Amino acid sequence: MKVMVIVKANADSEAGRLPSEAELAEMGAYNEQLVAAGIMLAGEGLHATARGRRIHFGAAAPQVQAGPFGPPSEQIAGFWLWNVRSLDEAVEWASRAPFGAGGILELRPLITAEDFGEAFTPELQQQEQRLREQLEN
Repeated sequence: MKVMVIVKANADSEAGRLPSEAELAEMGAYNEQLVAAGIMLAGEGLHATARGRRIHFGAAAPQVQAGPFGPPSEQIAGFWLWNVRSLDEAVEWASRAPFGAGGILELRPLITAEDFGEAFTPELQQQEQRLREQLEN
């Protein structure tokens, strides 16, 4: 199963404070463990929402909103994409992440083709497969 591990933002990350050398080294060591275990597929940190944009859709043309976007605790500071056997395994790995007091991770399983049921027709499945192959190249 694939799981997105969402790193929740905090006041420091929303203020644009980047990790120290020691914090980067600690995270790098953790990421090496994830890669060696064959779990980590991707992972990135995100700039503060002040540097981002939101697009709001409605009856009229889409509206663009410049950041910041509200309370830091409701924002995302980064993510990993993991391939694990179960959500329990993801929780096990996430519990070892090098975050101090106040750090929050949210684990969310990715939707699979089976989750869509009959709505994911053979034609739509073929289209999805073509797109995945294009992304690999």
